[in-house]
Amino acid sequence: MQIIEKAAEFSSRFERWNGNERLSGYPFVENTHAPFTPMRRSLPMLNLALISSAGAYITGTEPFDTSSRDGDINFREIPIEVEAEDISFAAKGYDPGAVKQDRNAQIPVDRLLEYEANLVIGHLNNVWWSLSSYIPNARLVADDLAPRLADRLHRYEVQAALLIPASRLCHQTLGLIARGIEMAGIPTMMISVDARETDRVRAPRAAYYNGEFGSVAGKPDWKQYQFRILDEALRWTETFDQPGARKLAVEIETLTEAARGER
Repeated sequence: MQIIEKAAEFSSRFERWNGNERLSGYPFVENTHAPFTPMRRSLPMLNLALISSAGAYITGTEPFDTSSRDGDINFREIPIEVEAEDISFAAKGYDPGAVKQDRNAQIPVDRLLEYEANLVIGHLNNVWWSLSSYIPNARLVADDLAPRLADRLHRYEVQAALLIPASRLCHQTLGLIARGIEMAGIPTMMISVDARETDRVRAPRAAYYNGEFGSVAGKPDWKQYQFRILDEALRWTETFDQPGARKLAVEIETLTEAARGER
């Protein structure tokens, strides 16, 4: 199985694309099948990787290049000890306001560390991976970025990966990354607020809801909302027995809270 099933066709269409930032006429990848790796460990026994495409980088280091037509296919390994105030964002395709207000809206390090402390997961890997929010050349993602990232996860002995895109284009990027990671034998789960793109790229496992770009892991400064998304998505990582996407119940519960005046 290939990360992009019709790679040559994509490349031909990409060469003809005019490169506009609004992505009008952009040749989104369309796959038919999805790879799948069964879970071999329960959540309380695994080392979980977190992968974000919010364009995060440590303040004072070189930011991602968001001006390139192809996109920046480098990644950053950021230690979980790095505090939110020491993180900056090279954002393109989404409003970074929410993640600057509360990084857990896109990069739920604090929520996952709480899960680790409460034995919901065995361990949050000691670095998390940050990707650019703007990588139009999907062929480079499939041929270069995905294999390199899968290799790093193996080196850290990761047993599952949680992927959280920030923008519309990020849903394609991380869907392709998830395909590459699963083809390398590591189960994944991608949280999505764009069911159409998630279905089009055929991410192996996806949990989607009607959220917003830039706060895909939950509304900022709303811990229980974030926990609700993460809890259901992570538990589904264990229960999927074939590729697919399921809708989270977060909206129903949130409407109930709002009606009660709760947050």
